[in-house]
Amino acid sequence: MLTCEIVDTALKKVGLELMFMTPEKCTHEDGITAVELAKIVDMPVEIVKKKLNILKEKELAQVKGINPKYWKFDDYNFQRMDIEDEVYKLLCNFDDVDFDRYFQY
Repeated sequence: MLTCEIVDTALKKVGLELMFMTPEKCTHEDGITAVELAKIVDMPVEIVKKKLNILKEKELAQVKGINPKYWKFDDYNFQRMDIEDEVYKLLCNFDDVDFDRYFQY
């Protein structure tokens, strides 16, 4: 039996960017806005907002504020996620990830 895994590259890009977001990269102490994140990942804001909401539903993103909303990755919940969860598997698949994008050496 063949299985076809559909990889949500936009969700992976947004999730990893949020995961590796350091306080120094944020303009606000509560996190990053969807607009700022959209510029970093080079995607339309509406797509970024949808992906952030998926991460929020999985309890991987915390949100503060109303207008604007500030987003942060929830590492505590990520470490306690079911390893069979599709979003967990997506964020842990580092085969095609360029870590130079996230770190300054």
